[in-house]
Amino acid sequence: MKHPKRLIVALSIFLFFICVCVCIIIIFGGCSSVQPDVSAEGSSLYENPHTGFYVDGTTLRASDGTPFVMRGINHGYNWFLDKTDVAFDAIAATGSNCIRIVLSSGARWQKDDAQSLKNAIDAAVSRGMVAIVEVHDGTGSDDISVLEDIAKYWCEMASVLAGTEKYCILNIANEWCGGWRARRWRDGYTKVIPMIRAAGIKNTIMVDAAGWGQFGHSVRSYGAEVFNSDPLRNTMFSVHMYGMSGRWEWLIRYNLEGVTDQNLCVCVGEFGWTHSDGDVKEDYLMQYCDEKDIGYIAWSWKGNSGGVEYLDLADEWDGSKLSEWGEKVVNGSNGIRKTSVKIENMLN
Repeated sequence: MKHPKRLIVALSIFLFFICVCVCIIIIFGGCSSVQPDVSAEGSSLYENPHTGFYVDGTTLRASDGTPFVMRGINHGYNWFLDKTDVAFDAIAATGSNCIRIVLSSGARWQKDDAQSLKNAIDAAVSRGMVAIVEVHDGTGSDDISVLEDIAKYWCEMASVLAGTEKYCILNIANEWCGGWRARRWRDGYTKVIPMIRAAGIKNTIMVDAAGWGQFGHSVRSYGAEVFNSDPLRNTMFSVHMYGMSGRWEWLIRYNLEGVTDQNLCVCVGEFGWTHSDGDVKEDYLMQYCDEKDIGYIAWSWKGNSGGVEYLDLADEWDGSKLSEWGEKVVNGSNGIRKTSVKIENMLN
């Protein structure tokens, strides 16, 4: 053997060098394989992946992650097209951060075509309000084919809705399923929500409860199934509060907690201060919604008829004189002016 000590030292140095090289390859090579490609547009893991409103458990969030609590007013856009500018101006002046807009698919009233839908959305957004668009033709119907026809209308409007995800929410059908039939309600919506998504519509979806919107138990029982039928998991719910659902304080809590306790998002999409089916605890309702960060949208600006004129929030279309009901909603202690927070830079 020649110089055994030198051989051992050389071998040790060689093995150490190999170990260092292997470590370098593992550390740097391995890390590079999982790092985001920040040079490619939209590929960073640190970007907010949401391009519009999205549901996060019980919370509705704007695209930047800010919680959005609805404070707004319903308006019969389809029925009063000649009042669009004056009504939208006046509703915006109340401080409302959203407006729920009545549309028609053409089944019962004059159809709101693509241009009419675009005009309605633009009228809201240009005044700093989120547009919540709903088709009113299926009100009270239990027929799933009626709901399917409404879904087909929305699919027809997919190109108008594309790109509006930051400022438009799709309330599929006003008060479809008038019967207190929770399973029928579930079966209808689990059928049409995938249809709407298949058309490429990505807006947050809102679903009214059964029982003319007042049967909150339908959401308590089957809301999770309806939510899970949405491939985007971006669906929220709405309970309407009149004499059946808003008559007692405990019932208001029951209807809303039945949704939030399931980690689902809910708002009060319509409510009055009284109705043909009974009185409403509207003061408590607004207080509860304020305490729990639940949205509410009062019915309605003006134009009610057939004996329910008491639901008009305004005595004049321009808002120069509010009704007693309107004063409570707009200027009350838990009213719109004191609790509404608008989205800044909604179009950016």
